Amino acid sequence: MSGAETPYDDETLEAARVFFAHPVTFLMGAVSIPGLPPADLPEVAFAGRSNVGKSSLINAVTGRTHLARASTAPGRTREVNFFVADDRMRLVDLPGYGFAKVSRGEKNKFQNLGRSYLRGRPNLKRAYLLIDSRHGLKEVDREAMDAFDISAVSYQIVLTKTDKLRSQRDVEQVVAETLRKIAKRPAAFPRVLATSAEKGAGIPELRAEILAACELAGGHG
Repeated sequence: MSGAETPYDDETLEAARVFFAHPVTFLMGAVSIPGLPPADLPEVAFAGRSNVGKSSLINAVTGRTHLARASTAPGRTREVNFFVADDRMRLVDLPGYGFAKVSRGEKNKFQNLGRSYLRGRPNLKRAYLLIDSRHGLKEVDREAMDAFDISAVSYQIVLTKTDKLRSQRDVEQVVAETLRKIAKRPAAFPRVLATSAEKGAGIPELRAEILAACELAGGHG
């Protein structure tokens, strides 16, 4: 199996869709580690450069329109935001990195908050590192992957905005190139997801990946 293919059958994909059709609500935003909610539910976290489409992807996964709100100014997400799904797991939106119009001290504070969350969260099952498919991996993304590798946090690359590429072949080329670049990274999950929040491509597979990472079956437990 190549890293672009999905191991999930139609039944599993449908179960994941049904799971996220259950209530998903905003829980809280935390500005410091002591302010985090208890580590009593499995969590998956979303990370990525500013303007990579994190809010749109979270909304697409949960089937909501305005659950996660994108700021009008790049780099303005300065909290770790928690969303609870079906009272059984949490989706975590980490502060964006890069392009932030804040002072270096402030920027480091937000990035350090994200890093501290990654290092010290025992219930974090997987992080999803979002990469704009039009631009591929950048140096700042490699810095994020270094942080994941050092923290020994399992992370999976999610390519966003694939509908902006010219053809399916272009999508496949970006997937292959990304797989090649992460091949020797110890904490990288060996499957790359190509998604489009706007068109819905790859969203069913991402939902299934999230439930598998959290060891949750579809539906109510």
